[in-house]
Amino acid sequence: MKECLICGHNIEPFMSFGKMPIANGFLTPEQFADEYFFELRVTFCPNCFMFQLVEQPDREQMFNENYAFFSGTSKGMATHFKEFAEHVKKDYLKSPNPFVVEIGSNDGIMLQNFASAGIRHLGIEPSANVAQVAIDKGIKTICRFFDEDLAREIVKEHGQADAFLGANVMCHISYLHSVVAGIKILLKPTGIVMFEDPYLGDVIQKTSYDQIYDEHVFLFSLSSIKYLFEQHGMELVDIEPQSTHGGSMRYVIAHKGMRPVSKNVLAQLKIEEKLGLNKSQTYDVFRRNCELSRDNLIALLYDIKKHGKRIVGYAATSKSTTIINYCKITPDLIEYISDTTPIKQGKFSPGMHIPVRPYEEFLANYPDYALLFGWNHADEIMAKEQKFKESGGKWVVYVPNVGVLE
Repeated sequence: MKECLICGHNIEPFMSFGKMPIANGFLTPEQFADEYFFELRVTFCPNCFMFQLVEQPDREQMFNENYAFFSGTSKGMATHFKEFAEHVKKDYLKSPNPFVVEIGSNDGIMLQNFASAGIRHLGIEPSANVAQVAIDKGIKTICRFFDEDLAREIVKEHGQADAFLGANVMCHISYLHSVVAGIKILLKPTGIVMFEDPYLGDVIQKTSYDQIYDEHVFLFSLSSIKYLFEQHGMELVDIEPQSTHGGSMRYVIAHKGMRPVSKNVLAQLKIEEKLGLNKSQTYDVFRRNCELSRDNLIALLYDIKKHGKRIVGYAATSKSTTIINYCKITPDLIEYISDTTPIKQGKFSPGMHIPVRPYEEFLANYPDYALLFGWNHADEIMAKEQKFKESGGKWVVYVPNVGVLE
C-alpha cells in the first residue's frame, strides 16, 4: 500500500509503465552503465482526488546544473508567458510598488516581462544552469528550492508578495504541503496565486500518457487543487483553461474569503464529474487506453520500417522518454531524434539510447517519416516544417490517436 502524498489515505497503484530513466537525463555513452532507473507507477486517491506517482526520484537528480530544458527556446511559449504576465499586471497588481515571485522561473522567460516594466520581482529556480541564464539577463533570481523556510527569508528581505506565480512546476513538487504553507506566509492578504500545469482532464481524454514521467509527480484536477489549498486556509477562486502543453489549466487562488469565487470554477467541477475524474473506474479505462495506444504505435513503426522507410524522432522532449521506454522504441526503429537544444545534441535519449542530433541534420536529409514527440507544439512545428511536407515527408502521431498525417 502507498500513502497519498496529500491526505495520507491508503492507495494502491493502478498502472506501471515499467522501469524508467530520468526523463531529461540525456547522456553520453560513458554514462550508460551507471544510468539511474526507477519504477514508474501511478495511483489515484479517492479521498483527495489526487493523481500521483508512487515513487519519484530525489529532486536533485532531476533539477540540477545539467537541467536540459530551457523555456526560452520556444517562440510560442515566449508569447504565452508574455500574455500571462500582462494578465497579472493588468488585473492583479493594484498596490503601489508591487512584488512578484515566481517558483521554477527557469531562464526568466516570464519574469523578464516584469523586469522590463520595472516591477519588483524574484525568481526561484533550483537548476543552476538555467537560473544563471536568467541572472545574466538581469532578472533577479535565486538558485533554491522553495519551502516554508525560504518563504520566511523572502518576506524578511523583500516583504510579502502581491502575486505568486508558477508555470509547469507545481506538479513537479512532492512536498506540496510545505510549498503551500510557504505561499500562505509569503502572500499578502489581498495577494493571488496563479499557476498552470498539465490538466488531468486533458490527459484522460487524449490518452496523453507521455505527461506521466519523473518530474510530474502529480497531475492536477480542480478537485485535487481545491482540497490541497483548503487545508491551508486558501481557496480556488478562478480557472482559465490553456492550450499549452497539450492541455493545461491555470488556477487562481487567494486567501479564504478575500475574493469572490468565479462561476468558472463550479462549471468546470461539473465537467470533471461528467468525465469521472473522481472515480477509480475512470483510471482502469485509462490504463487500457494507454496499452492500446502503445501497441498500435509500435505496430505502426514496425510496419513503416518493414517497407524500408526512414523514421526520425522530432524533438527530444521529456515526454518522449515515457513514450520511447514504455513502447520499447529502439534505435533500429528510430534513426535519431532531431532537436534544437545544444545541451542535448550529441547525447543519447534516456533509457533506449537513441542518438540526439542537431536540427540541421533533419533539414539536410529529410526522413520519410518524423515521429512527433513535440505534439504539444504541433501548430508551431507544422508551420515551420512546410518543406518537409512538400518533400513527401509524413508525420507519425500518437495523441489523441495513433496514425500518420499525410
